[in-house]
Amino acid sequence: MKIKDIAFTGYSVTDIKRARKFYGEVLGLKETSVFEADGMAFVEYEIGSGTLSIGSGAENFKPGPNGGMVAFEVEDFEAAVAKLKAEKVKVLMDAMDTGACHMVIAADPDGNCFMIHKKK
Repeated sequence: MKIKDIAFTGYSVTDIKRARKFYGEVLGLKETSVFEADGMAFVEYEIGSGTLSIGSGAENFKPGPNGGMVAFEVEDFEAAVAKLKAEKVKVLMDAMDTGACHMVIAADPDGNCFMIHKKK
């Protein structure tokens, strides 16, 4: 088997309406696909060459802080951090300068971790 690319990163959420508001209004992502059937709902956001998928209602897909993490590359790191603070988003790791990049780790309303990242 040869893996060519990452198809998408997925997060399970408990309240799809609240999650759509968070990812759309707080993080500013645009929905590119919506699927709803049989008590399940999935929304996709294409970001660069990758895709973030959020979903609810699938039996083996549960939210939590100990799962994976997506890192969002931003144009303006300081503005992104200011937006998180203004929206009272829970910050799990304060802004850090590694020498190669700037990063901050925060959580969505279900506790799923994500990173705001800016390469130097």
